Amino acid sequence: MNAIRLTTPLTDDVIEQLHAGDHVLLSGTVYTARDAAHARLIELLRQGKPLPFDIKDQVIYYVGPTPAKPGHVIGSAGPTTSGRMDSFTPELLKAGLKGMIGKGQRDQSVIDAIAANKAVYFAATGGAAAMLAKRVVSCEVIAYEDLGCEAIRKLEVKDLPLIVINDCHGRDFYRENQERYAKSFLGD
Repeated sequence: MNAIRLTTPLTDDVIEQLHAGDHVLLSGTVYTARDAAHARLIELLRQGKPLPFDIKDQVIYYVGPTPAKPGHVIGSAGPTTSGRMDSFTPELLKAGLKGMIGKGQRDQSVIDAIAANKAVYFAATGGAAAMLAKRVVSCEVIAYEDLGCEAIRKLEVKDLPLIVINDCHGRDFYRENQERYAKSFLGD
C-alpha cells in the first residue's frame, strides 16, 4: 500500500484530501503533550494567555518519551491512549490545532470537533516505541520541563508512519472496521 507523504504544518487543503484508513508518512515539526501539559494549555487558553508554541496548523503527538540513551536523539517514543486527552481536545482544535497522533478511539465530541475544525486524528502503532523513536530527527523541551517525560517537546520527524483514524469528513476507521468485522464474522 502506498503511503501519502505529508509535511507539517497541515493545511485545510491537505486535510480535506485525507480519508480514514489512509497510510501516511509524516515529516516536519510535531509537539508532544500528554494529560498534565494539556491541562496547562487549556488553563492558558481560558485565561486568554498565549500558549508556549503557536498551535495554528500544528500536530500534537500524545507521547511521553523515555530518556535518550547516549548517542540517541530520544528514548522510546510510542503513543499513549488518546482518550485521556478527549476532554481537552475540542478547545485545542478550536484554537487552531490541526492534527493529533495517539492510539485508541476518540469520543464523539472529539470526532465532531475534528470535522467542524477540519482536522485529523492519526494513530501510531502501539508497542513499536523503539521503531517510532528512530523517525525522530531532533528533540527539544520547549515548555513545562517540571513535568518530566510529559513536558512539551518540539520534535522534528522524518517519515513517521501513521494511519488516518478520524478524518475531517466525520469517518472513524476503528468504528467502520469493528462494524465490518461484526457483519462478516459474527453475522450482526
